[in-house]
Amino acid sequence: MDAQSSAKVNTRKRRKEAPGPNGATEEDGIPLKMPRCAIGLRQPAPFSDEIEEDFSKPYVRVTMEEASRGTPCERPVRVYADGIFDLFHSGHARALMQAKNLFPNTYLIVGVCSDELTHNFKGFTVMNENERYDAVQHCRYVDEVVRNAPWTLTPEFLAEHRIDFVAHDDIPYSSAGSDDVYKHIKEAGMFAPTQRTEGISTSDIITRIVRDYDVYARRNLQRGYTAKELNVSFINEKKYHLQERVDKVKKKVKDVEEKSKEFVQKVEEKSIDLIQKWEEKSREFIGSFLEMFGPEGALKHMLKEGKGRMLQAISPKQSPSSSPTRERSPSPSFRWPFSGKTSPPSSPANLSRHKAAAYDIRYSYLEQSKFGSYVLLTQVQ
Repeated sequence: MDAQSSAKVNTRKRRKEAPGPNGATEEDGIPLKMPRCAIGLRQPAPFSDEIEEDFSKPYVRVTMEEASRGTPCERPVRVYADGIFDLFHSGHARALMQAKNLFPNTYLIVGVCSDELTHNFKGFTVMNENERYDAVQHCRYVDEVVRNAPWTLTPEFLAEHRIDFVAHDDIPYSSAGSDDVYKHIKEAGMFAPTQRTEGISTSDIITRIVRDYDVYARRNLQRGYTAKELNVSFINEKKYHLQERVDKVKKKVKDVEEKSKEFVQKVEEKSIDLIQKWEEKSREFIGSFLEMFGPEGALKHMLKEGKGRMLQAISPKQSPSSSPTRERSPSPSFRWPFSGKTSPPSSPANLSRHKAAAYDIRYSYLEQSKFGSYVLLTQVQ
């Protein structure tokens, strides 16, 4: 008990120390990935009539306990599995995989029935016997292939091929006037049951083809097969060609509809984006326009500042009150307004009179008229 418990602890530690992808372990329910392995079978399984058997050693059949416990490498457990293997599929491969893994050291012999036996006891096959032999040969679990295998296993056949156990599903197989052709094998304790793969069988595959016959007939006509090769009448051939053209037109229409929908969707998305961008830009433009030309905009403040600067530049600076005032001598070229006559030369006696009557231009300034234009006004004293 101590050794077993310590072994369990060690296995748990190893699992934790060697996690799988993303730190996953077997305890997490995520299957660990297997390392890449390039080792594989390079040759198909040989036929039984091509193998040299060593009959010098006596044939002693192993028991189920001995086989389950494991046998020496030079004495593998010889397991036999037979079948028709028409349209070889995954269900066949899984059955052979189970037969190969029944015991630790298994040598799998697979028997394939001939066309004559199959057509007599089961029915017509899609593949001929040579094609079925070749398909089974290239299954990785098969070690040896028996051609023209018997429908019912006899003791002579079992002894000839030194068979220890016969693998097949446990469902009774009624054929050749018997309720179960494996009944005597089960009674002898040589039967090793396997499980059928649900959802896949040769009959299921043939049913799919028959159900969709028109589809597959059109498919092969499109790929270059003639109506004679497909056993299709002239009328059906023309019908299939017409259906093919109609389907092409439907496909084109469907493609155009899908493309048009995608185009309309793209246009709608772009139009929505453009409208949103236009709204954002229009808000920014209106805001900047109001900031510049609004009632309290920057332009009005600029005009006020310009007006003040112009008035300040045009108006003369006032002299200090303490400084003596200077009398401005009239310009010799000064003329009276609205008069074409020139003023007489001023004499010292008439100087005061000219000062009193003369127009003195003090300053000028700009003022905005009611029509929006600016006029230069002159103040006269």
